[in-house]
Amino acid sequence: MINSKKAITRDDLMPMEEYGKIRREHRRTLIATKAKRRIHVGPFATFHFENYDTMWAQVQEMLYVEKGGEAQISDELEAYNPLIPQGQELVATLLIEIEDEGRRRRTLATLGHIEEKIVLSFGDNRIVGVPEDDVERTTEEGKTSAVHFITFPFSPDQISAFKQGGIQVMLGIEHENYQHTSVLQNETKTELVGDLG
Repeated sequence: MINSKKAITRDDLMPMEEYGKIRREHRRTLIATKAKRRIHVGPFATFHFENYDTMWAQVQEMLYVEKGGEAQISDELEAYNPLIPQGQELVATLLIEIEDEGRRRRTLATLGHIEEKIVLSFGDNRIVGVPEDDVERTTEEGKTSAVHFITFPFSPDQISAFKQGGIQVMLGIEHENYQHTSVLQNETKTELVGDLG
C-alpha cells in the first residue's frame, strides 16, 4: 500500500526498542518494495526511486545504527525529507556502483556532470532530471560523486500521460562517456504512478 504522506515528522518515528523488534521483518518487506523501485541503467548506474516509505526506513535505520538519539533526529529529517516526492515529481538516488576502488576512481573521473544528463522519456514527453543543488557533486577536475539525488519535475499534463496504460517509459543517461537507456518494467511504472498526484 502506498503511503500518501509527504514528510516524515518526529511523531512518525518509532522508539529504538520497538523498531529493533520489527527491524528484521520490516527490512525483508522493504526489500520487495525497493526491488520494484530500482532501475539499472547500463553496466554500473542504479537508480532507486524514493518515497515516504523508503525514506522513513532510511531515517529509522540511521537512528538505530548510529544511536544519536534526539540530537540526531532533526538532522536526519532535514537530510531525507527533501527526497520524498510531493505529488508533482519523481525523486531518485543515483548510485554509480563499481566494486574495484581503482576502477571506480578512474571511471568517476570521466563522468563529470553526469548528474545533469539524466532523462525520463515517455510518449512525446522528455523530462530532464534536476540534480540536488545543495552540494556540488562534480569537482573542478571533472570527477563526479558516486551518489547523486535527482528530481524529475512533472507538469499536470505529463502526470496524466505517465499514468496512461500501455505507455513505454525509458530512463536514460546521455553523458558523452556513458550513454545507456533502460525501459521501466510495468510493475516499476505502476509503483511510481503512486508518487504522482
